[in-house]
Amino acid sequence: MHIDFKSSPGCSIGVEWELELVDRTSRGLVSAATEILSELGNGDPKASGKAKHELFECTVEVITDVCETVDEVRRDLAKTVDELGDLAEGRGLDLMCSGTHPFSHWGDQIVSPDPRYRKLLQEMQWPVRRLLIFGVHVHVGVRSSEKAIMIANALMSFLPHFLAVSASSPFWVGHDTGLASVRSKLFESLPTAGLPHQLSGWEEFEQFMDTLITSKAINSVREVWWDIRPHPDFGTVELRMCDGIPTLSELCAVTAMAQSLVEWLDRMIDRGHRLPSQRSWTVKENKWRAARHGLDAEIIVDDKGSLRKGGLAVLELVEELTPTARHLGCHDELAEIVRIVETGASYQRQRRMLLEGASFPEITDALVAEMRNDTPVTVP
Repeated sequence: MHIDFKSSPGCSIGVEWELELVDRTSRGLVSAATEILSELGNGDPKASGKAKHELFECTVEVITDVCETVDEVRRDLAKTVDELGDLAEGRGLDLMCSGTHPFSHWGDQIVSPDPRYRKLLQEMQWPVRRLLIFGVHVHVGVRSSEKAIMIANALMSFLPHFLAVSASSPFWVGHDTGLASVRSKLFESLPTAGLPHQLSGWEEFEQFMDTLITSKAINSVREVWWDIRPHPDFGTVELRMCDGIPTLSELCAVTAMAQSLVEWLDRMIDRGHRLPSQRSWTVKENKWRAARHGLDAEIIVDDKGSLRKGGLAVLELVEELTPTARHLGCHDELAEIVRIVETGASYQRQRRMLLEGASFPEITDALVAEMRNDTPVTVP
């Protein structure tokens, strides 16, 4: 089958941010997405297109327009989130974002009315029913289909960097899982989710999608939920490995790292340089290490098994990307990654609170405050 890749002229950006609706008193999740979405923009179709349903009614996904800069992403998201916040407040609710909710149970959630999700649940049953997870997806424009495959392959070497920095799901149904990102392990239970396959080029991607669609494994390319995937309709490479990110500033930092990295790899292709690559078993091991240990993971950096501390590897990547970020106008946002490494990612902040004696509702309250104030909580 032929799949048309709608090439982007430059490294434009689009972001999808999955937000949780929580009760102001109990701090548990509340099924109110349909109500809130129906009132967004006073029913204006253009405004309502800035947010949509996700799998469960306790979730609203906020979507940007196509943006050229990270600053545009910030302003776009802030406008929609402010309006959603007002609508939530009127119902005694708050917004927050983390890879998993600290204590709410998946079995208590109502599935969204979207027929697509109803069909998905009917087909996959329990793995979908317990998929109470929240993430961030970053699209970066790519100039050709072949570049999209080459860049997607290269991005697998940096998957642990993004997962470690964004990890925000140490808890599941009121228990400490011992992981930095349990969300990433839950999502892998779906047959077309998780690590992508290394592909030789666009033709092989088309052949693979043809096999999946013909065999009725999927209905469209949209149902391939890899951690990194080319998105033909948008002309992008989509980075989907990140946990939900609690603050807008941290989200913009990760977006800056994504845009700068894709642009850096694109330029390497133009110069005839060999892109970074790792064997599939190394990629798999590194993802597990980042999910388990976050920034403290010992990441494998070569075929000899040499190791680099996750936080140090992230700082080295930021240093490498800084000139590109300056060119793109997102140097300040990229620098925020350094603060995350130095002061703690969300999973570390949440776990410190638990160790200091905070309850799970109190940790949820802190996550709400982080989003509202765009400031990570300070925990000893």
